[in-house]
Amino acid sequence: MSVKQALLALLEQGPKYGYQLRTEFEERTGSTWPLNIGQVYTTLSRLERDGLVVAGGDDGEGHVVYRTTEAGRAEVDAWFGSPVPRDQPPPRDELAIKLAIAISSPDVDVEYVIQQQRTATMRALQEHTRLKRSGRAARPEAPEDLAWSLVLDALVFEAEAEIRWLDHCEARLARLATTGGGTHS
Repeated sequence: MSVKQALLALLEQGPKYGYQLRTEFEERTGSTWPLNIGQVYTTLSRLERDGLVVAGGDDGEGHVVYRTTEAGRAEVDAWFGSPVPRDQPPPRDELAIKLAIAISSPDVDVEYVIQQQRTATMRALQEHTRLKRSGRAARPEAPEDLAWSLVLDALVFEAEAEIRWLDHCEARLARLATTGGGTHS
């Protein structure tokens, strides 16, 4: 996730100070990816250093506000206009790493690891689905509500994909066991 571009996009809508940016980011994403206020100000400092924002003036309450520059607006346009790259090395996936190591570790019950994960993922899926059916995500009236609903959609789809992958892993382990390759349980 690009905090840099997200903060720039929020600043594109008008000058803000750090805490406002954090609040708006979390509001639009349903606090799915909470931001540390230190991360916000560190990012703002880098954006200022890179000429993408300028700090100046205050909001009347003593908060320094930030504004996008022409270069910052171009960066936001480029971000919205380009796809998220999928050809880069994928981020580390702790679950995939855990299962890859578990399969080659003789003292690990891999089926148990899969079942524990499936249970946790099912709980998360149920919670995401409950949130989609209630509150502001159920009937989005404002752009922020639709944004939260779309984030929930992504979380639901990710959980469903993880469950399908766990089923696939379990089936592959079962095939290996029946062909004499064995698994350790």
